[in-house]
Amino acid sequence: MQNLTFNFSGQVALVTGGAAGIGFKLTTSYLEAGSKVVVWDYSQEALNNAQKELSKYATQVTFQQVDVTQRTSVEAAIKALPQPIDILVNNAGITRDKSFGKMLDADWDAVIQTNLTGVYNVTKGLLEKFNPQTQNKRIITISSVVGIYGNFGQANYAATKAGVIGFTKTLAKELGRKGFAVNAIAPGFIKTAMTNAMPKEVLDAMAAKVPVQRLGEVDDIANACLFLSSQQAGYINGTVISVDGGIVL
Repeated sequence: MQNLTFNFSGQVALVTGGAAGIGFKLTTSYLEAGSKVVVWDYSQEALNNAQKELSKYATQVTFQQVDVTQRTSVEAAIKALPQPIDILVNNAGITRDKSFGKMLDADWDAVIQTNLTGVYNVTKGLLEKFNPQTQNKRIITISSVVGIYGNFGQANYAATKAGVIGFTKTLAKELGRKGFAVNAIAPGFIKTAMTNAMPKEVLDAMAAKVPVQRLGEVDDIANACLFLSSQQAGYINGTVISVDGGIVL
């Protein structure tokens, strides 16, 4: 599956959690579309691996180890930015799945701090670092379909993903007049390295729940992200695009 064709040459995208999983695909897609990319990730190992994988883009990409839960870490990374940004993708996130009765305070706190407070820390810190010369500023946050309809064993995760939807809609109202379009993407069941390690019967059962009868690809998320980042999507503001094969229907 090929990405849609967009040209982001002359623009800078910053992707949190951009060194692995869906985030790595987002990073790669922006690079392929000509953008410069700043990759923030908590894992130094993931950053090292991404740097090797993307060596042919060495002049386009910058890697920084950042803990989005810590404002001092975010502030230090912002000071090290090579230039203003045009696009922010809040992708960093974690899970600590347990049924609510078994959930520990630490499970709740860790997910809230990364998935919700982390989005605040990054977006707030970078708000004045967007390119002042453009009226095509973009903020895209990766939510989830579980933030729309909930999911057993994910009270903490669902709460954060619902929270960033409200965050997105509010910023869209506040920042639209300043040249921003602020949107969210809610992935459904997406094939990643983690899901690929699951037994086939589990994957088949997951796919059977989806109206289109398949799991999504990371390309599906990247294509939606690139579209929302483009000038063609400039009148889309405050929306949540569910990339889920129709599972929320």
